Amino acid sequence: MDSNCLSQSIVILFLLSIWSTFHVHCQNNIFTVSQSNTKTDSKQYFLDAWKKACETDGGTLSVPKGNYELSDIEFSGPCTGKTNFVLDGTIIAPEDPTPDIDHWIMFHNVDSLSISGTGTLDGNGASYWETTHDTTITSLKLNSVNKVDIRDIHSINSKKFHFNVHNCNDVTINNIHATAPEDSPNTDGIHLGKSDNIIINGGNIATGDDCISIGDGVTNTNITGVNCGPGHGISIGSLGQYEGEQEVRSIRVTNCNLKNTKNGLRIKTFAPSQPGLVSDITFEGNIVNNVDNPIIIDQHYCPHKKCEGGESSVLINGVKFIDVRGSSSVETGVKVDCSKSHPCKDIQLKGVSLTFEGKPTNAVCYSADVEFLGDDQTPSSCS
Repeated sequence: MDSNCLSQSIVILFLLSIWSTFHVHCQNNIFTVSQSNTKTDSKQYFLDAWKKACETDGGTLSVPKGNYELSDIEFSGPCTGKTNFVLDGTIIAPEDPTPDIDHWIMFHNVDSLSISGTGTLDGNGASYWETTHDTTITSLKLNSVNKVDIRDIHSINSKKFHFNVHNCNDVTINNIHATAPEDSPNTDGIHLGKSDNIIINGGNIATGDDCISIGDGVTNTNITGVNCGPGHGISIGSLGQYEGEQEVRSIRVTNCNLKNTKNGLRIKTFAPSQPGLVSDITFEGNIVNNVDNPIIIDQHYCPHKKCEGGESSVLINGVKFIDVRGSSSVETGVKVDCSKSHPCKDIQLKGVSLTFEGKPTNAVCYSADVEFLGDDQTPSSCS
């Protein structure tokens, strides 16, 4: 072989070597949980796979099809780069949770995280609902996590909340599914707290409590195209229960469908309450079908009838209900019940059309500056 041929062969072998190494490296970015379809706890398998994925830029923890028994677990960062969690199997929670822990699965202190797949989180909550507990357990909790994309996964029968986003920034939730029986207590679909720049697109939520609940400190949030029901509707609050709660601001709820829910579009605060502020809220283009309280601001919220007398100290300022249409299951389609000590300011309704048994609904308003804009609204004024 002459020298030119030899040189070309060496170059080709070198390039093949580089390609082979890169190919193996890409394959090695996927770390698979290997144990499934057994009755033993898979926790250590998950932790081992997470450690490797977290240490690898672009690393993926993969959960293939199958059933995985998993006790409470925390996936902690910081990680080397973007980290992916791909769920195609079914993860099953223990029937009896660890006492005094508020989550089943938690991601903590992770930046650039993707959670996706066609799989299911089974919270195994049936026996838990039959007893009284002080701890609100979430099936999937994000705590101090930034730049997150969650899409397509299913959550069923959570013990309490299905998803909880707490102290996070830049979170996008696309097309998730959350289901639990209509009588299951406190099984909120998605709960948000102390978080900024949240986007929720699409999805189907049918639970025993709020489809989406927005707690204090939530700002710059857009919720669109969610199908809600049964459940308690889409709620801001409850607010004012604790000292030092942060402002809720710049919330948009658009083009959602609510069917057979106990409330529709709701803002709720305790009375009496700690100080707080809710401002710049828009509900637009939402459809209600056989919904109790389609539009409600309730500043005398007292779920367990144990509240002392008094008024809410949460100020609600700048709320718009635009093109909210459909049917109410009660004669009152709009209820604005505000605090006597901190009356609601700048509440606007435009293009609202709500009927009860084919007839116009009415509106009741207390301690509120409410304006009905435009013609042909139903209801058209406060009675």
